[in-house]
Amino acid sequence: MIKQILNKLPRKSSSKSIHSDERNNELDIGVVSSTVVGVNGGSKPNSSSDKIAKSNTDSIPASYEALPSFRLVSSSEKHTLFIKKLNMCCVVFDFNDPAKNVQEKEVKKQTLLELVDYVSSVTSKFNEVTIQEITKMVAANLFRSLPNLNHENKLVDVYDQEDDEFFMDPSWPHLQIVYELLLRFVASPETNAKLTKRYIDHSFVLKLLDLFDSEDQREREYLKTILHRIYGKFMVHRPFIRKAINNIFYNFIFETEKHNGIAQLLEVLGSIINGFALPLKDEHKLFLVHVLIPLHKPRVLSMYHQQLVYCVCQFVEKDCKLADTVIRGLLKYWPLTNSSKEVMFLSELEEILEVTQAAEFEKIIPPLFRQISQCLNSSHFQVAERALFLWNNEHIRNLTTQNRKVILPIIIPALEKNTRGHWNQAVQSLTSNVRKIFSDADQLTFQDCVVKYQEDETKEKESIMKRQSTWNRLDAMAASVTTTIVK
Repeated sequence: MIKQILNKLPRKSSSKSIHSDERNNELDIGVVSSTVVGVNGGSKPNSSSDKIAKSNTDSIPASYEALPSFRLVSSSEKHTLFIKKLNMCCVVFDFNDPAKNVQEKEVKKQTLLELVDYVSSVTSKFNEVTIQEITKMVAANLFRSLPNLNHENKLVDVYDQEDDEFFMDPSWPHLQIVYELLLRFVASPETNAKLTKRYIDHSFVLKLLDLFDSEDQREREYLKTILHRIYGKFMVHRPFIRKAINNIFYNFIFETEKHNGIAQLLEVLGSIINGFALPLKDEHKLFLVHVLIPLHKPRVLSMYHQQLVYCVCQFVEKDCKLADTVIRGLLKYWPLTNSSKEVMFLSELEEILEVTQAAEFEKIIPPLFRQISQCLNSSHFQVAERALFLWNNEHIRNLTTQNRKVILPIIIPALEKNTRGHWNQAVQSLTSNVRKIFSDADQLTFQDCVVKYQEDETKEKESIMKRQSTWNRLDAMAASVTTTIVK
């Protein structure tokens, strides 16, 4: 049956990301799982269109039968039939019981597929009545209360972010077709943006954004593509969409730290940031400082880190002066007790330094390499190893050797400690390689720093011995006084 659904959908090229979607100018078609049975939840009426839709879902008509195919009616009757089919699909079924309304569900599914075909093949502009009916049907089916799976008390590590079907919404067989219809309608050249913006308005966009919290990866992928199409087509909505996404991020960062769609929203923003004109507006720079950098704070960073890095690097590539702001922001949120998160920060740091210019690099050397020095000495071998891997990057290696007179005094103590006593052999070997890079670049400066470290180490040992001697003397005096008192 699922194969029949896919066969009836017109073939379109799909893409895994919005960025490739833009390059190819193709639609992103979701994949329907062959193991899912469908359900549609109740709609959440907040607008007039929702109220109309809800009135159609309160009760299922006594007679719910298929309407004639578009092929069987004349061209003049197709529009009327299209409206009737849309109204028919405003009825929302409950699929919690697979044996309930089986025939009606099948009729609705086939009708939805016919609607997708019609929207894809139409050759004249959609009029206002048609646009209103399409958005009403979409609202009735998509805008619903999302299931609460109560994951609050479970560890984030339990969930595999690469598992696309950790949760499969049982409503998907119908929802997927409705999403496909909305996607094709928004992307259609026959959709007039000035007319459609009255119905795909701020309220409609907010409800779409609410759905990004869906547990189902497939739904979020469709929403990502549709939102990007809306952003591209309806220029008047762009500031509102950015502000609404910001509010979702603020709530996530500072309130809940729970949201399923952060990665997908960042993918949308990555494409938006890529299109920012230069010079960057202050509004966009504030977004970087107030949203993207604080997004490093939540403990679930691993769920969206790849997308976040892309967005941050886009800013640095567009304005090299932002490298200082970004790196200082990373240092501010640098994890103290989470080694796996620290490895992610080091990986991101490498990507940022890769696009950092020498002038900006020089500004952040002291705080940056104090942090890197701590990572080099980490007892967690993956953290130390990842920090040492920074010198495998040719651009970073050149930046550090050019500024060796400032960097060496900061990191030599960490390198020497690793060479003498780190428990992991791989870390010791990588440390030797880094020492050789600096030694070959400037033997004299390197030796001076090593000698200075040895002198400081000797002074530290003498200070420790002196301190211990003082404590021993105080202990002896205290013992003597105690003995005198006892006598």
